[in-house]
Amino acid sequence: MPISFEHVSYIYSKNTPYEYAALKDVNLKITEGKITAIIGMTGSGKSTLVQHLNALLLPEEGTIEILDRTITAGTKPKQLKSLRKNVGLVFQFPEYQLFEETVLKDTAFGPKNFGVSEPEAILKAKQALQQVGIPETCYEKSPLELSGGQKRRVAIAGILAMDPSVLVLDEPTAGLDPSGTASMMKLFSRLNKELNKTVLIVTHDMEQVFRYCDEVVVVENGSIRTHMGVKEFFRDSSLCREMNILPPAVIRMRDMLNENGFAIDPSISDISALARAAAKQVKKHG
Repeated sequence: MPISFEHVSYIYSKNTPYEYAALKDVNLKITEGKITAIIGMTGSGKSTLVQHLNALLLPEEGTIEILDRTITAGTKPKQLKSLRKNVGLVFQFPEYQLFEETVLKDTAFGPKNFGVSEPEAILKAKQALQQVGIPETCYEKSPLELSGGQKRRVAIAGILAMDPSVLVLDEPTAGLDPSGTASMMKLFSRLNKELNKTVLIVTHDMEQVFRYCDEVVVVENGSIRTHMGVKEFFRDSSLCREMNILPPAVIRMRDMLNENGFAIDPSISDISALARAAAKQVKKHG
């Protein structure tokens, strides 16, 4: 069943001079088993949206359906602990999640908190740390001693160790180098394809969206502007440009060719197909 938001609104600092409507009558259905990108300008409401998925934030109005649970405005959610085990949220800033004495203890905290024995929690933590590329030499270090990229990897490992059904990632590759970014995105893709985990990624990186995601949700001023498949989204790059978001390189190349007299089919989104189409037209008009 889909993850759904029905008429969901959320206001920060309600009834104060700083009152701010972060979400406004949001209606959205996200298909389980897919990788969905959540994109939009800074301050558009992306992070607020995803924090509703495991009840870190509760709607001021409306209803959220997720994993056979219903979260309704004005009603205290039930079974919050199991919800937060099954919906793992990685924050935009890893420091918000790292608090234990050592990397290994920090990663094992989640499984232990949900009733797993300490030996099994340690095993799960080590497996998760291996998945994200943290070497054993770091296991006994304080998480706060790590580099920014390593902190992010450990924060992700702490969520993976709980084996959630839904993985929600807020800018998960910020601070990682290109190689680290690629390996992390491949990991999320593998978790989705092989273990059927639903993955939601808040990101500004359109290359990630283009290569790894199935669907795109555009958040604008606290509302959902559009929700569609990735291929359909990138047929026309005008929306990316309107939001000051750089389209993927192959889409920019396609647009540049069309601006310079070529007639490249907008459905082409593969670099090899793009090269063949351009070469064919050059040969024809020789």
